[in-house]
Amino acid sequence: MDNKLSFPLLALGVSVMIGSGCSKENNQNPNVIFIIADDLGWAQSGAYGSEYYHTPNIDRLAEEGIKFTNAYSAAAMCSPTRGSIMTGKYPARLHLTDFIPGNQNDHYPLSEPDWQKYLPLDEVTLGNLFSEKGYRTAFFGKWHISKAKFGPESLSHNPDKQGFDQHFIIDKPDSTFDPEHDPHSSDSIGNTSVKFIRENATNPFFLVMSFSAIHDPLMESADSIAKWRSLPATEEPENNAIIAVMLARLDRNIGKVLDEVEKLNLTQETLVVFYSDNGGRHDRIVVHNEERGRAWQTPLRMGKGWLYEGGIRVPLVIKWPGVIDNGLVSNEIVSSNDFMPTFSELLGREPEPDVDGVSLLQHVKSGEALPERNHYWHYPHYHFGSGMVPAGAIRSGKWKLIEWYENSILESDEPAYELYDLENDIGESLNLADSKTELTMELAEELRRWRKEVNAQMPVPNPDYK
Repeated sequence: MDNKLSFPLLALGVSVMIGSGCSKENNQNPNVIFIIADDLGWAQSGAYGSEYYHTPNIDRLAEEGIKFTNAYSAAAMCSPTRGSIMTGKYPARLHLTDFIPGNQNDHYPLSEPDWQKYLPLDEVTLGNLFSEKGYRTAFFGKWHISKAKFGPESLSHNPDKQGFDQHFIIDKPDSTFDPEHDPHSSDSIGNTSVKFIRENATNPFFLVMSFSAIHDPLMESADSIAKWRSLPATEEPENNAIIAVMLARLDRNIGKVLDEVEKLNLTQETLVVFYSDNGGRHDRIVVHNEERGRAWQTPLRMGKGWLYEGGIRVPLVIKWPGVIDNGLVSNEIVSSNDFMPTFSELLGREPEPDVDGVSLLQHVKSGEALPERNHYWHYPHYHFGSGMVPAGAIRSGKWKLIEWYENSILESDEPAYELYDLENDIGESLNLADSKTELTMELAEELRRWRKEVNAQMPVPNPDYK
């Protein structure tokens, strides 16, 4: 069996990726702006098909760059994905496999392993990578790979200890925040980023804008929410007025930065990445005594926390004027592990040992196909927010297998595996495990082999469970 089938390289209507900039030789050390949204679903922007959420600046990036349709986060929640972004390593290899500090309960059939609850300082990060090449580096926003989200307990492992010259850290708002005054600090991130760009207009810079929007709690200006709720489409389960306002503010701040780059004549010298740390929230929440969904992740199944597509398939757009042609679409399967090797190649540096991703640089510049490979996920935990239980997954070409660890480890009578054909069933509605048993077992064995290769920590039967 060929278990590394790949999707077509480019979407219909796009024949080549070599354009006017392919011979550009003076853009070897571009500025890099890396924008990370929090809990933004794959289909929650105009660039990815939404007619409800208003995202003109995200759409602008897609129109002027390349949009990936098969981009993934290395985990279905923030901290492990952010560790993957910074290092290029699978969360299972880092042993940083849950959000920090994780679920503190142990009343489940399986007990979680003693996992790594912060990113060790000996890991080489993107901040280190760019700093050692003479870039001015900054990280503004949500970090969430320190020992605490922010405050004194976080200081020992904050961005300034991981290669960033400037930083400020935010956390999501609590009930004391005023929803009328930028509760998720999106404006603060945008304004501080503009200031940083102005101050470093004559130096190469690496800037990370890490928003906490659209993570819960869902908070925004009451007047703006009321206006959005008046739209008939608000009643659709995929749409949420509060999320729409939060996302619109995030998008405006992306626009501030893009406009400042243009004003300073840095557009041709600046590479911009837009990405989300995991899929969007799909579960229920009570807002003003009204139960309503955060937002279904249609056409994907489930959302944040789950290893179904709604939890791990995310938007990814890369813009690099003069190097990447406008309006390209790639169906290559990529992940958060790929950023570190991509930027390593960009800077002419060998990637670190044990990096799990591959460089996307030649693909985005010339359309060169990526090597055939599988993608893996490992979650040995119980996710309190979504209801997700311990599981692993592998994507191999169009096939995706999910293994439910309770059923496989405890040898339950319930099926341990689900198999989906994502090329024909993006919503994962038809489980083919029973009809394709040979393929199921081969993928399950490959998933076990990979766990051994990366020394993945497994949950174990809980002797105190009743």
